[in-house]
Amino acid sequence: MKKKIKQIAIYGKGGIGKSTTTSNLSAALSEMGLKVMQFGCDPKSDSTNTLRDGKYIPTVLDTLREKKIVKAHDVIFEGFNGIYCVEAGGPAPGVGCAGRGIITAVELFKQQKVFEELDLDIVIYDVLGDVVCGGFAVPIREGIAEHVFTVSSSDFMSVYASNNLFKGISKYSSSGGALLGGVIANSMGSPFSKEIIDDFVNKTQTQIIEYVPRSVTVTQSELQGKTTIEAAPTSKQADVYRSLARKIAGHEESKTPAPLDTVELRKWAAKWGDYLLSVEQGNITSIGASI
Repeated sequence: MKKKIKQIAIYGKGGIGKSTTTSNLSAALSEMGLKVMQFGCDPKSDSTNTLRDGKYIPTVLDTLREKKIVKAHDVIFEGFNGIYCVEAGGPAPGVGCAGRGIITAVELFKQQKVFEELDLDIVIYDVLGDVVCGGFAVPIREGIAEHVFTVSSSDFMSVYASNNLFKGISKYSSSGGALLGGVIANSMGSPFSKEIIDDFVNKTQTQIIEYVPRSVTVTQSELQGKTTIEAAPTSKQADVYRSLARKIAGHEESKTPAPLDTVELRKWAAKWGDYLLSVEQGNITSIGASI
């Protein structure tokens, strides 16, 4: 019987810690004995750096520009604990669609049946979530990824990007597109950050998969060009990523979210803004029913 490969996509706005989370997730999954491939889908091509001591690898698009014929193994590099690392890459600056690397790389790997050949257990697509263009939507639209997760903090622009992702998932959910596994709440630690993201998740009928606290351990590890799992394996932060890995490895049922429209999202954000101002001024000291 043919083994089913779990394919997931992790989205999030630039700078939210998406690649940090993804790389630590890959590292933790590999510790569990799973064969993992991390597929970087950001034109910056830096998704897999911390799995390879901070080193960049040649991208699929760069290699295609240099060679007429490319074998998938030309663009697959081994990282920490045997993780297979791939960077889709992007076009030359100012030219073409930034999502083209994803489309090209996915087609190349499909044609050459690389996932089956490597006997992978899980493939993780690390996808930029700021721009919902055709290329970046490929893992969702074409059902390449079975489950989608979004990394979000409680900051408005991060929530806004996640809500846009929910709209894309809802759009393609009836035509075989990927469904939402849930939200990875990142950078938890500032006042009311957990309450805000919990409320957003409740309003959009999804769930929190894991709360990931803000930690200097992550910064220290990345300055060494490593994941927290590799650089600080006994730290509390590493255990958080291991918990996330166990939950995602065991995740089976994803759903269609209920995104807010733009007006609803702005009203929701304004209510929280007013509430936090009242807290700062000392008028309110606990979470109110009005929020």
